[in-house]
Amino acid sequence: MTTQPPTNGHLPSSSSSSSSPPSQTPLKTPFPTPSHASTPPPEPKLTEAQEAKYHQLLSTVSAWTSLPEATGKHASTAPLSDDERMWLTRECLLRYLRAVKWNAVEAPKRLVATLVWRREYGVAKHTADYISIENETGKQVILGYDYAARPCLYLRPSQQNTKRTERQIQHLVFMLERVIELMVPGQDTMALLVDFNDNSSTPSVAQGRQALNILQGHYPERLGRALVVNVPWAVQGFFKLITPFIDPLTREKLVFNDDLRKHVPPEQLWTTMGGEVQFEYEHSIYWPTMNKLAAERKEAYRERWIKAGMRIGESEEYLKGGTRRDSMTQHVEPALKTMPSAQTNGTVHSDGIIPDVSQLKIGA
Repeated sequence: MTTQPPTNGHLPSSSSSSSSPPSQTPLKTPFPTPSHASTPPPEPKLTEAQEAKYHQLLSTVSAWTSLPEATGKHASTAPLSDDERMWLTRECLLRYLRAVKWNAVEAPKRLVATLVWRREYGVAKHTADYISIENETGKQVILGYDYAARPCLYLRPSQQNTKRTERQIQHLVFMLERVIELMVPGQDTMALLVDFNDNSSTPSVAQGRQALNILQGHYPERLGRALVVNVPWAVQGFFKLITPFIDPLTREKLVFNDDLRKHVPPEQLWTTMGGEVQFEYEHSIYWPTMNKLAAERKEAYRERWIKAGMRIGESEEYLKGGTRRDSMTQHVEPALKTMPSAQTNGTVHSDGIIPDVSQLKIGA
């Protein structure tokens, strides 16, 4: 249930009587795993109709060989890379199907739009060194996991250290990518913990809309919960302006000024948010450690994908180190031989090339 910002706009105070004494040495690196109190929820069972639409989408994307390199009408195409094929997992296809309410015609269009956006935006080219300056004050921190084993991404506007430029949005995208790499088997969503206070700078409506369009259009079904605390009057006004652009399903995941210990185990929750973790952001320690951990997870993910046969539609749970491989993943190729491709109103040619994405509109 969505909780509206209260008039006092402050985070509920925490009681120290129920908490264990904090460590005297501040933590300066991310948690590599969730606590024992965290458990990913079971995967919802698909209906027969949903299974059929998944197979239909899998058949369609498995035929893709090339994609446009930009959104322009006459953009050149380039072959689908191994990284792009690896990105097209079973769970990825299901996320996009859920995002379009299981519309088998719209789902491939949305997938194409994201793949082209990732090429055009240069998601893979934004290195840790390039983004580093944006995070020198720790305005975004990946720390701990909530009770559903979602990795927690803290957004701290009060630590803003740069002027409004495109790199601020690139910074957000970079951190989203790292959060995804740090997800555990069986969990494909994140928890956003947004801490406003009297010193926080309020983003512009235009910048807010751009971030929302990226999150909703190109990271659909990735937000599990957004916990927003210490909301001052100025920021409440910003939320009122930006709310019309937020998808209704996303709005349902917003919770304002709640006790965060109900959502995140205290032993993995920062003391600034009412938890027990004495965390201190030191860029020279945290930044290389977090990026090294994410890179190691990504490399292990890739190795498992290669070992499994480099298939489109592979299971993310398996790729992230889980033991389960979905039966439909193991039998993709035989199934595709007997399955007709989905009709997509001419956006996909028989040779697997999608020639024009200039008319695709994602987000408000």
